[in-house]
Amino acid sequence: MAPFMGLRGSRLNVATILLVVLPAYMCFGYNLAVAGGLLTMPSFIEQFPKMDTVHNSSKFNSNVQGTVVALFTVGGMLGALSTIFVGDILGRRRVIFIASALVIVGSLLMSSSYSFGQFIVARLVQGFGTGATTATVPVWQSEISGTSHRGSHVVTEGLFVSVGIAASLWIDLGFSFIDTSSVSWRVPLVLQTSLAIFVMIFIFRLPESPRWLLGKGRAEEARQILTILRDVDPDDEGVRNEIADVQKSLELVYNVSRWDIVKMGEKRNVHRLALGMTSQSFGQLCGINSLTFYATVIYDQRLHMGGTESRVLSGAMVTIQIIGALAAVFTIDRFGRRPLMLTSATGMCISMAVLAGTSSTSDNHAALIVAVVALYAFNLFYPFGFLGVPFLYSTEVAPPHLRAKISGISNCMTWLFNFVVVEVTPTGFETIGYRYYIVWAVINFAIVATVYFFFPETNARSLEEMDEIFMESRNIFDAPRIAQRLPRKLHLEDDFDEGKY
Repeated sequence: MAPFMGLRGSRLNVATILLVVLPAYMCFGYNLAVAGGLLTMPSFIEQFPKMDTVHNSSKFNSNVQGTVVALFTVGGMLGALSTIFVGDILGRRRVIFIASALVIVGSLLMSSSYSFGQFIVARLVQGFGTGATTATVPVWQSEISGTSHRGSHVVTEGLFVSVGIAASLWIDLGFSFIDTSSVSWRVPLVLQTSLAIFVMIFIFRLPESPRWLLGKGRAEEARQILTILRDVDPDDEGVRNEIADVQKSLELVYNVSRWDIVKMGEKRNVHRLALGMTSQSFGQLCGINSLTFYATVIYDQRLHMGGTESRVLSGAMVTIQIIGALAAVFTIDRFGRRPLMLTSATGMCISMAVLAGTSSTSDNHAALIVAVVALYAFNLFYPFGFLGVPFLYSTEVAPPHLRAKISGISNCMTWLFNFVVVEVTPTGFETIGYRYYIVWAVINFAIVATVYFFFPETNARSLEEMDEIFMESRNIFDAPRIAQRLPRKLHLEDDFDEGKY
């Protein structure tokens, strides 16, 4: 049998996206939202009354609901952290295979739950597998693809996440019509296994990371894979140069002190770590998962709409994210990272402010319509600047020799603040009601100010150019100004030395 299904070059790269990246990130998006769409189903409430905030809106039930739903993100953070230790031992493909298997185990446990304890364990297991998958798939993909359009490449993964989120809520809607049976929530919780199974089937039919192989001393195997990936002759000079560059970067990584990441140094390592962590924190602190995880609950309990109407509006609302994600794909490499983040945060700030004002009353039909429009607008603005861009920015701003470490730590901030947002949302709505939206409006205003004053533009900058920007900086305010005035060189590509975007 021909290796890698007989595919070479660009066709093989497309296959990695369609056969692994797409189902893996659709599964991620599906997992993010599917449980939230089930929280108001009568059969689900009957099975897990401790999470019932429909008939019992006590602070205890709100806290329990927030904690259980957020346990998925706790597992995700632990799964992402685990890849730092096992990723280089097992290899990219093995980690993806095992992580996908854990997603399946978690889904099966959750869909077959008859006890509260089993449901909790299932959320943790599923989150662990998802975290390990989403931390490894981008690394594996970038190490084999050699893509030149890194911006659009990363936010394409955000598009897949949006599709998964939308699919989960539409499926929840369909099964809500049989909500007298536990089938209405058990089947949506198990359907995602088909995506994880798809990943497991194809991951070993695609190439292992040449970078990982070189790190293990398997240079000949890495050379053969690169020859196929680049669709060139075995003795091609480009392949030899690529291998030499990777080996050089590996030597730099091996010589890095574990404490370099917390030292400022001439390249301002701590400053760049802070920017990476902050960018990925903003992807959650904007408040998106206060809406995504609880979309159906918001329409049902906060805007006082019917069950079916709530699910229709929820499904349509998150489907809007696909439009925002597509817009980001076509604009990120043209306009840059800062304009997208600034536009996105400004739009989300205004949307939350409008939502706070219009949801402060429940008997004004016109205000209710505007509130729904504000929810849709927020979901349109969010993926434009904060679904995929923070993951990209945290790696572009990092120095080459610390890129892997900074990316890993920054990724954990996404899961950490995801947990915080999902955990506090039920209690926030219960205690301060519509004023909870004001909190997010203020935070998004702070995001606008932070990006404007502290975030340098990274678009079309090489790793060396980013080093130069920070080496010229004397404080945290200098980098954006220096990046603006420093001429861009003719080349527009990085070599992705650290195996990240």
